[in-house]
Amino acid sequence: MRFPPILSIEKKDFVASLQEAIREKYPILRSEQTQALVLSSQGSVQTTSQLTWRFLDATNNWRVSLAPNFMALETTAYSNRKDFIQHLQNIFELLEENINPKVIERFGLRYIHRLSGENALNISSLVKPEIAGITAADFKEYIRQTVNESLFIIPDGGEEIIARWGLLPEGITFDPDAIEPIEEPSWILDLDMSLSKNREFSVEGLISEAQRFSERIYTFFRWAVQDEFLRRFGGEL
Repeated sequence: MRFPPILSIEKKDFVASLQEAIREKYPILRSEQTQALVLSSQGSVQTTSQLTWRFLDATNNWRVSLAPNFMALETTAYSNRKDFIQHLQNIFELLEENINPKVIERFGLRYIHRLSGENALNISSLVKPEIAGITAADFKEYIRQTVNESLFIIPDGGEEIIARWGLLPEGITFDPDAIEPIEEPSWILDLDMSLSKNREFSVEGLISEAQRFSERIYTFFRWAVQDEFLRRFGGEL
């Protein structure tokens, strides 16, 4: 979630109440200098550094990031939609109580699916032909890297979905902040739905958007994969 800059977020005293509120679930605190893009009045894009607070749970599976202009919740232990949205609602409520952003500029939800080993090398048997693309060709053993990207605009609402998918070699990623490079080839399906629009910060409204975005992303995912994908990895047919 992105909002207009709140400069006080870089001050320890200002974020201390939020840390105390979430410390039971996210007891580990780290700070990082991260890069942010700033659009000048002349229309040029400049890069600036900013302090980002990272709140992690004891297992390092859940992470809350807070910077002067954004908040993000990430997990590598996703179990189901209801559980994730409950975590998200809890963070939004505590953010409202302790930071109190008034306006948001963008809200998005992103799911990243990754397969490695034989599953990645034989991806054409797990996804639809439209997604498999060149990885289903007779010469697929010679393909080292192939990445596709499509942008979809949702009618009426103004939301967009950016879908990226493809085969990555070992040690390579197309998004270092979200997808760590690993030591073997992997196949990625990255689905990111968002709405860029200034609106009032509302926990109820954001949770409604999260629910809707999750359902829409799952619709795309379910279209993209074969039944064998769900059977192999425990999804619902």
